[in-house]
Amino acid sequence: MGLNQGDVDHRRISRFLAWSLPGAVVAVAALLELTGDWGRELLRYDRAAIAAGELWRLVSGHLVHLGWPHFALNGIGLMLVYYLVAAGFSGKQWLLIAVTVIAGIDLGFWYLQPQLMWYVGLSGLLHGLLAAGVVSGIRKRQVEAWIIASFLVTKLAYEQLLGPLPGSEGTAGGAVVVVAHLYGAISGALIGTGLCFRKASQVAI
Repeated sequence: MGLNQGDVDHRRISRFLAWSLPGAVVAVAALLELTGDWGRELLRYDRAAIAAGELWRLVSGHLVHLGWPHFALNGIGLMLVYYLVAAGFSGKQWLLIAVTVIAGIDLGFWYLQPQLMWYVGLSGLLHGLLAAGVVSGIRKRQVEAWIIASFLVTKLAYEQLLGPLPGSEGTAGGAVVVVAHLYGAISGALIGTGLCFRKASQVAI
């Protein structure tokens, strides 16, 4: 009885730790939203400010939003994405994935979108996390992973060809930078594939 209770407690702790990463991201984003326009101006991805040395914006720009509706949309989206794919990687791996995706989006913005002056929001990161999780699911031959992958690819193709999904800009409260979704998904898929291959090689050894 005691051993079984210990197992239950261990699983509860593991679940808590697993959700601590997205929970922390949402909490930080909520606190930053409380700063209003002042915080948004100080923390957003801003090309001119970054060029002047304000490098923190490369990270903080992904945590601030256009307003509370934009934050709520992304916060709920993050929790949903994590619920769908959290089992694909460990907490440390998800942290590595998140850092890689943010770096990939920033590099894409800087070198491929020089006309993009500023950006805010978690949506690019969400697409990256989802893509990484889908890669893991496909490797495990999960049918639901293929279904999610088809929806993700279709959405990205639509956005690149026709622009933001209908109603998305109204919901977010401003323009949707769809290339952030593309760069995030590509970065997530790449790091997810790398981690899966690394895990497979370790098992083989």
